[in-house]
Amino acid sequence: MSAIEKLRNIDRRFIFIAIALAVIVPLLFPIGLPVTVSPSVQKLYDAIEELPPGSKVLMSFDYGTSTMPEVYPMNLAVAQHCFSRDLKVVGTVLWPEGVSLGQNALEIAAEKYGKVYGTDYVNLGYKVGGMVVIQAIGRDIREIFPEDFRGTPIEELPIMEGVRNFDRFRLVVTFSAGDPGVREWVMIAQARYHKKVGAGCTAVSAPAFYPYLDTGQLVGLLGGMKGAAEYEKLLQSQGPATAGMDAQSVAHAVIICFILFGNLVMLITKRKTERRSL
Repeated sequence: MSAIEKLRNIDRRFIFIAIALAVIVPLLFPIGLPVTVSPSVQKLYDAIEELPPGSKVLMSFDYGTSTMPEVYPMNLAVAQHCFSRDLKVVGTVLWPEGVSLGQNALEIAAEKYGKVYGTDYVNLGYKVGGMVVIQAIGRDIREIFPEDFRGTPIEELPIMEGVRNFDRFRLVVTFSAGDPGVREWVMIAQARYHKKVGAGCTAVSAPAFYPYLDTGQLVGLLGGMKGAAEYEKLLQSQGPATAGMDAQSVAHAVIICFILFGNLVMLITKRKTERRSL
């Protein structure tokens, strides 16, 4: 059997192993491939940079486990940025699964910067209702969130002292995977209460929100894992989004190499067959 025939009949398991390694290795050991920061990501970063220390940021964790690979990394990155700037974070949730996901991101970021639950950050938990919940926050946050997700009355949490509605928040950031999500926060928090709103969302839904960015209804927008990786670059930190983008890029490169290699082998085989037929 010639070398070309051996290549044509290569065991497909070698290809599976190559793809697996192309994904696993960059996830465990991020390469840090070059990433260009888009204007929409830079704008959200700048909006947080402009906030004076001690300012309160309202974060809403409006996503679930199915979109965690895209949305969680940006949630973590923005939380780390807020704590590095000594900002106070108040979390709300419009999707049930967002309670644990958002809390996990806050705890990891808080541990890194020595922040304390109840004083520097809090997770008020999930409430059903979508837009109705946001409207209630605009009237009286205690009306809809009398206690945090652990059942602690918010009167006992130092971070909630003097917080009645949107007035005490300098910025609202929603991490959204659908509805309720970005649209509802823009319609109520921005349009009705004139608060600055930033957002992070899945890559497939990001194009629908760029008009909000152009009109100033959003101060910044992170789209998918790429947007999260760009934010990590601004933070000079290689987090899960950077690792994910590295794995994706390397895997794509390996697949392209296999496609080119396969076509080359087929071309050589075809020419040899044509020569034999002459």
